[in-house]
Amino acid sequence: MRTAFISHPDCLLHECSPYHPESPARLQAIEDELLACGLMPQLERHLAPLAALQQLQRVHAPGYIKMLEAASLRASATGGAYLDPDTAMNRHSMKAALRAAGAVVLATDLVVQKKTDNAFCSIRPPGHHAQRSQAMGFCFINNVAVGVAHALEAHKLERVAVADFDVHHGNGTEDIFRDDARVMMVSTFQHPFYPYQGLEKRSDRMVNIPLPAGAGGELFRAAVREFWLPALERFRPQMLFVSAGFDAHRDDDLSSLNLVEEDYAWVTRIIREVASRFAGDRVVSVLEGGYHLKALGRSVAAHLQALNAP
Repeated sequence: MRTAFISHPDCLLHECSPYHPESPARLQAIEDELLACGLMPQLERHLAPLAALQQLQRVHAPGYIKMLEAASLRASATGGAYLDPDTAMNRHSMKAALRAAGAVVLATDLVVQKKTDNAFCSIRPPGHHAQRSQAMGFCFINNVAVGVAHALEAHKLERVAVADFDVHHGNGTEDIFRDDARVMMVSTFQHPFYPYQGLEKRSDRMVNIPLPAGAGGELFRAAVREFWLPALERFRPQMLFVSAGFDAHRDDDLSSLNLVEEDYAWVTRIIREVASRFAGDRVVSVLEGGYHLKALGRSVAAHLQALNAP
């Protein structure tokens, strides 16, 4: 079976402003690189459905979803609506967000039902900063959280883990699952750095490892080996989700970490090894950050080559 590649043209229509780093060009850069390196024909393409209200309400408060819908109506009437200084909607944003969350639901179904070994969701807007009742950091709906909750509730899994290597801490994912004993989150992130969280609420299931500015592959790999792996081995997840942010790349101007493509391929292989041991190979990867277009394309290609390897 091949890796499923899930996306939708609606995800290109969301735009905060012409100069915003979280732009439609990100998905285009990924597709261009996958075609150029010959990887795209090896993947199994799927169009993302729209997420259902019930799927969103597993992780977001009903009042928050109504607020997003109201903001979408304002954006349609006025040309745009800001939910915080970094997070804006246009008239297409809500549909793009529903496609992004729906992609992860579809990926979860495909992997759990053994229609594919693993999946990558090439989607935007990203999601891991979206809290139960708050949008922030370019994020409206917590896509990976929607997928995790779908695995738990619709497929009755008992233990699910999230591995997050975005340069920013996935505070929204932690907010949603901090008190859910069925979910573990392991993460690395630059610290101190936006969203300035991740250290104060650490637990046996929220294994957040800060990295200092300037850190490269050596420190990143040590964090994975010394902290992620023992925690995952204790937890024995039945499925793994990846918040795959590529903005810790050394070429990305929005951060000060120095990862390279091989670091992303390496951690992907590690995640697959854990999934092979405990989770029946079940991995769903979800695009988060990554804003240097060429570095993003190369990094996703390295990630997908490792996901799609025999």
